[in-house]
Amino acid sequence: MNSRTLWLLGAGLLALAGAVFAVETQGLAEASLAGANPNPVHLRHPPTAPLSAMAQLGKDIFYDASLSSSGALSCASCHSPDHAYGPPNDGPVMLGGATLGRQGARAVPSLTYLERHPNFSIGPDKGDDDNIIDLAQMAALGAQSARATKTAGGTGAAANIVPQGGLFWDGRADTLQEQALFPLLDPNEMDGGSVEVVAGKLRRAPYVQRFVELFGARVLDNQRLLVAEAMFAVARYQVEEVSFHPYSSKYDHWLEGKARLSESELRGLQLFNNPDKANCAGCHTSAPTRDGLPPLFTDHQYEALGAPRNAALEGNRDPGHFDLGVCGPQRTDVAEQTQYCGMFLTPTLRNTATRHAFFHNGVFRSLKDVLDFYNFRDTNPKKVFPSSADGTVQKYDDLPAKYHANVDVSDPPFDRHLGDKPAMTEQDEEDIIAFLKTLTDGYKAQN
Repeated sequence: MNSRTLWLLGAGLLALAGAVFAVETQGLAEASLAGANPNPVHLRHPPTAPLSAMAQLGKDIFYDASLSSSGALSCASCHSPDHAYGPPNDGPVMLGGATLGRQGARAVPSLTYLERHPNFSIGPDKGDDDNIIDLAQMAALGAQSARATKTAGGTGAAANIVPQGGLFWDGRADTLQEQALFPLLDPNEMDGGSVEVVAGKLRRAPYVQRFVELFGARVLDNQRLLVAEAMFAVARYQVEEVSFHPYSSKYDHWLEGKARLSESELRGLQLFNNPDKANCAGCHTSAPTRDGLPPLFTDHQYEALGAPRNAALEGNRDPGHFDLGVCGPQRTDVAEQTQYCGMFLTPTLRNTATRHAFFHNGVFRSLKDVLDFYNFRDTNPKKVFPSSADGTVQKYDDLPAKYHANVDVSDPPFDRHLGDKPAMTEQDEEDIIAFLKTLTDGYKAQN
């Protein structure tokens, strides 16, 4: 190995109080053998306490399959606690509806690590600013502004006037309370029918007395209020239950100096943070915050990456059907801002190694598939996209041609061109996958 500087934590990882730590590659062999973090930090973990009465009610609702039309599907059926509150199946989407035969529209996201998720906005999050932001006005401003390239270790992209925040792949819900209601009523998911139908089931639920104790008996007379309070209780459960945000991965332990990474994991970490290689940290931020909060591995922004069409989805049998993310079909308030069509939320990579479906349409079935897409989308697209009868590669085949200009071709490694050397070697990909596996919760530190 040569002696150029290896920025293991290129995005400012371990940059508490403004310090940035680097390791020389000439010493990487020795560092790898030890595998310890040379600059451990103290991470601020969410407080743990017994669930409140509200959260206990939310837990009952979360696991209540009787609220679905099939009587067999609860929130936990698609957001399994044994799968990092993600999907337990091997398919691209989950099945729901009255007979559990209807495909969901998109891959099921994990419900973990949403407690610090900002509300949907266009442009930088305003935090506690209560002034109403006009999305159309911000979108128009964004259309006139140059977009900064997102690289690991860079800071300019933070101020990009692009969609960010919100829940679901398109950000259509701002709160956990809103998020809980959508699948409950979706005919392809729990298929609850209507607020009125759900309210009737809640009145007959074995935990109905808890509503009376928490909200008073009159809550049972107001159907919309009853369902709203039920969804609020589910939200409280997600906030208070530590398993939704345990920060217990090997990487978290390593950050605090309580675990050692293998040589492959260390190489993967370096590649993850290297803007000239994988550049993963350009979007999937790997640095603790300056006040010690663990990294979420997402910048909460939206990207149009041009993933291949998933022929396994029934909706895609219609050649005129396209899932445009922020532009619809499941949300309509941003549909006129066509510069965002094809954009989807950047998900957290925590627990990503436990998944079997990746990207919004579940088109990729393994982390290797995902890394190949990043590696070959532009350098050798025939490896990841289908070809027509005449051999023409159908690049960006899940996006109408008029929106192809929205696809990210500036952020590494998507800044490469046909025939260029790919950003990653096979060994690089293996090492990155090894590192991604360190983001799985439930690691037990060795004494």
